[in-house]
Amino acid sequence: MVDLVVDLSMDVSDCEEIIPKNPEKLAELKKENGNQFFKAQQYRSALPLYTEAIQLCPDTAAYYGNRAACYIMLNNFRDALEDARRSVQLDPNFTKGYQRILKCGIALGDLMTAENAARKIAELAPNSPSIKNEAESLTALKQQELEAQKAYEKKDFRKVVYCMDRCLDHAPSCARYKILKAECLAFLGRYKEAMELANGILHFDKGNADAIYVRGICLFYEDNIDTAVSHFQQVLRFAPDHKKAVESYKRAKQLKKKKDDGNAAFKTNRLQEALDLYTEALTIDPLNRKTNAKLYFNRAIVLSRLRKFEDAVADCTMALDLDDTYLKALLRRAKCYMDLGEYEDAVRDYEKACKMDKSRENKRLLQEAKIALKRSKRKDYYKILGVDRNATDDEIKKAYRKRALVHHPDRHANATETERKDQEKKFKEVGEAYGILSDPKKKVRYDSGQDMEDFDGGFHDDIDPTQLFSSVFGNGASEFRFSSGRFSNNFTFKFN
Repeated sequence: MVDLVVDLSMDVSDCEEIIPKNPEKLAELKKENGNQFFKAQQYRSALPLYTEAIQLCPDTAAYYGNRAACYIMLNNFRDALEDARRSVQLDPNFTKGYQRILKCGIALGDLMTAENAARKIAELAPNSPSIKNEAESLTALKQQELEAQKAYEKKDFRKVVYCMDRCLDHAPSCARYKILKAECLAFLGRYKEAMELANGILHFDKGNADAIYVRGICLFYEDNIDTAVSHFQQVLRFAPDHKKAVESYKRAKQLKKKKDDGNAAFKTNRLQEALDLYTEALTIDPLNRKTNAKLYFNRAIVLSRLRKFEDAVADCTMALDLDDTYLKALLRRAKCYMDLGEYEDAVRDYEKACKMDKSRENKRLLQEAKIALKRSKRKDYYKILGVDRNATDDEIKKAYRKRALVHHPDRHANATETERKDQEKKFKEVGEAYGILSDPKKKVRYDSGQDMEDFDGGFHDDIDPTQLFSSVFGNGASEFRFSSGRFSNNFTFKFN
């Protein structure tokens, strides 16, 4: 038992000799142990040892410098900058402290801090090669910032994004670069990427007004105006003088009011007023693609009501240029094409619509457009006779008698060969039109878009128009011949 006590006392005394009681020596021991972990790239293990050394000797510049270096390796540049600044406060000639300030300034995009540190290093260690890379990075950042500023003023947002990516290669922790990139991504319609960047910043800094502003811009451009307004208001609570947020807030409120007023005017059939309001709304923010697409669509509906179909087509096209998935705009344009008689364009749009939405209604509209297109490629017998599609049998017969007399070849016997042929053709077409429209069965088939040549008993080119003419005019018509598709010149018919 006595031997055991002796052994324990010897162990305790040995530990007392290994662990010094002097704070300075203990702090130095902590630092050395931290350095071992640092060299082994175990930075998280080294960090608490440097902290303990600082707690033991809070006025030693080297300890802050060591911890700053550890923070840098952990990409915690803000805490590293704070430690580096503290180190040079304690020792104004501590070159390594300025070198770490320079690294942090570059990483954070704080060019003024970086430049000041570089000047101090040049004073303390002229021609030092240790900051060559940092000097090159600093030069590159200044150049890219300048290029980005010029591009932003020209609204060349793709160029700004490119410049910010180059800046972030040198300064990966710069929130300012990330926010500018996110803002320009939003202007380019890349809202998901912009949101991810803004959310990443807010994860570490929930009160970052610029990041909240970017989120608001994304919401605004995704036509979520009410939520966007709330974000802009939140920005202004954090930073009342935030110029971009103030402008965006006013713009969002103005756009919402104009759009709502236009909708209200349309619902009460004040069409011209609605047209004017939608037009004014479209000038507020050209970058707001989704809202502007809806405004163009709304204006197209008004123009359709005003029977300005060509203008409505143009507005639908603008809406689709802004949002190529806008099914309503595609269907509206197709309807306008139908109203204009541009059936091939209508069929093309309805086919696209069916690919986007294979509903029964869209298929029906496509089928109707195809029938209309087929009709348009046939002779328009109603037009030839000069009657409406709802004309009665008597009106059709009366129109035939009138047109047949106008184009009868006997009336043009003394005309030129070319004109005689033209009148013969028109006379034949008039007879052909009457032959179809005066026959109830054929008329139904014709009106449904069916090819008349496909049916037995159809009206063909070899029909004798003189026979039809005689049957309609009865005793008032004398005999005349029609052979091989041409009239002879010896007509004896007398016109009343």
